[in-house]
Amino acid sequence: MIDPGYVHTLAAYNKGQNASLFAAASGLTEAQRREDRGAFFKSIHATLNHLLWADSMWMSRLADDPRPDTPFPGLDHVANWERMTQARAELDDRVVTWAGGLAAADLSGDLVWRSGLMGGEVRRPRWFAVTHMFNHQTHHRGQVHALLTAFGARPLDTDLILMPPLA
Repeated sequence: MIDPGYVHTLAAYNKGQNASLFAAASGLTEAQRREDRGAFFKSIHATLNHLLWADSMWMSRLADDPRPDTPFPGLDHVANWERMTQARAELDDRVVTWAGGLAAADLSGDLVWRSGLMGGEVRRPRWFAVTHMFNHQTHHRGQVHALLTAFGARPLDTDLILMPPLA
């Protein structure tokens, strides 16, 4: 089981890492961000869009945010780079606010949702679903980090231990 402090730490880490990746990606051209670089979702733009979509989907399940209209995998969730950058920052702020308001009881019990990807109703411990959301973010951000460094961009280090202490 995880506790609210853990969730708050990962929300802050998520926000900082996304800001770093978006800043580094903003230094590339639109063509570079959309270039097929052989990653799972092909490009930086598509991978970041998938992350925005997936985080929005998880927040619709965990915090009653609006469910995204775009179908899985959400690669064209937000086509415009500036709008995607803004939407990412707004969502990260919502995740931090949500995490900051959690009590231990909010992480207990089961989360039940309907998943198109998994073909029906899914039930998992709520703490496990929260952990998955942050693990999923870390996984795909690592892919984007590698794509950015291949272009010569310099996002921040991704080690959690290097994160500034929380206030």
